[in-house]
Amino acid sequence: MIIAANLKTNLTRSATHQYIDTITKCIQNTAQEVVVFPAIASLDCFDTKLTIGAQNAYPVEKGAFTGEIGLEHLEEFNIKTILIGHSERRHILGESQEFIAKKFDYFKAQGFQIIYCVGEPLEIRDSSKEAVLAYLYKQYEGIDTAYENLIIAYEPVWAIGTGKIPTLEDIQDIHAELKKKSQAPLLYGGSVKVNNVKDILQVKNVDGVLVGSAALYAEHFCSMIQAADALTL
Repeated sequence: MIIAANLKTNLTRSATHQYIDTITKCIQNTAQEVVVFPAIASLDCFDTKLTIGAQNAYPVEKGAFTGEIGLEHLEEFNIKTILIGHSERRHILGESQEFIAKKFDYFKAQGFQIIYCVGEPLEIRDSSKEAVLAYLYKQYEGIDTAYENLIIAYEPVWAIGTGKIPTLEDIQDIHAELKKKSQAPLLYGGSVKVNNVKDILQVKNVDGVLVGSAALYAEHFCSMIQAADALTL
């Protein structure tokens, strides 16, 4: 399974080093693939066997793109994993599907492992299953769903950071539909917590989780990794 933590705009570089040290000790005997996405300003060369990813980067080696980082910055830290299409990039920062696809193509060409996020807002969710699927499928436009280093994360926007979560049956239903679009590993994200992660990981077609706020505490994230281990041993 893939157990990933998106730390968003949290934890200083010093705090991130402490966090990574704690997780590194936790995963010494794990069978899971563990990925951590620190805040951009907290990227560094970490002494760890877990995978460190970038939450975002501009699709360029370097250049005149104020406030962005490029491939050259990721290479400095030996980063080859990136998060693309997260709902906060789409809905808060205004990234279009066209630009997201351009970013995907650039980092695909560089051989990056890409965790690609899709998800629907509440008004679509409350409409119909057909509307949800149509909305999600538009987020696949321009994306190579057969890319060998692709991981997809289904994150219903209305469940991110709200404490709300689809039923296990709803997660299974949507994941079954998304598996028809791509056979890439498929993660679930959105209000994943210590007390529900084990149930979520047992849902058919759930290949792991992408965790946000509940992963900010290293001990909690370790507990999630251990929950996955308990299911796979």
